[in-house]
Amino acid sequence: MATLSPSTTPSSSLPTTSPLAEGGRAMLVFCLFALYVIWGSTYLAVHWALQGGLPPFMMASVRFLTAGLILYTTLRLRGAANPTARQWAGGAVMGVLLLLLGNGAVVFSQQWVSSGVVALVVGSVPLWAALFSGLSGQWPGRAERWGLAIGFCGLIVLNMGSALRGNVWATLALLVGPMSWALGSVISRRLPLAGGLMASATQMLTGGAAFLLVSLIRGERLTAVPSAKALLSVAYLIVFGSLVAFSAYGYLLRHTRPALAMSYAYVNPMVAVLLGVVLAGESLSPSGLVAMGAILGSVVLITRARA
Repeated sequence: MATLSPSTTPSSSLPTTSPLAEGGRAMLVFCLFALYVIWGSTYLAVHWALQGGLPPFMMASVRFLTAGLILYTTLRLRGAANPTARQWAGGAVMGVLLLLLGNGAVVFSQQWVSSGVVALVVGSVPLWAALFSGLSGQWPGRAERWGLAIGFCGLIVLNMGSALRGNVWATLALLVGPMSWALGSVISRRLPLAGGLMASATQMLTGGAAFLLVSLIRGERLTAVPSAKALLSVAYLIVFGSLVAFSAYGYLLRHTRPALAMSYAYVNPMVAVLLGVVLAGESLSPSGLVAMGAILGSVVLITRARA
């Protein structure tokens, strides 16, 4: 995908908004929808996949290797150039930081830790990103700081009363995962990545290979035939969680500020709670409604501050 730029032709007869700019805004809205809604639903998909008998790292390797192979093959058939060795190396760095350490921490921890606690910890990604961006000389503006603070408070209210149920390794994973994801997101523009969607393909292929290596080292194996729900969940993660949403995240990292790209961390828990109400018969408390208002308010602040 090419970087959008406004027309520089000095003519009063030209429209103030070009079709190219309109397409850019449409792409931005679609990418945010993919991150907010689709990634929010992946918590439930991962839960069903693990409950259906799939080991965590084996499941993640199948997800990202399959999605990466589909995307890479499609792009090559359409004439895209094969990434250089430096671009594969840059994609591998992102694959390890975002997928193996970032997403892997969530998948690993969901074996013992409740989804609410996982969502709360993942919500710290924008805070870590703001810290890393500040250390590199790009401190967030006042509106973004208010958005980050309000969103994090909303997450605390949403998950009030939750507690860790896992072991020390799960706790450490939930600490390292968001930091790794935030670091990878901040440094992504400084790495020699392939152009457009090929960058996502290299990251998913290298990240999936890293997941497979960890799965083999841990000795993961299937003890029974996975359930149909587990297999359908993995298919959903491949198509929507990876091919659509992860590629959309890469687009936002290239074309927007990190605070906007990572604002999904505040909306995903809200989507996860709503899915629990609809699909699992859970109830939503008054404090949950307050948290949703705070989360949506934070997204509005961050989005307006993008300009």
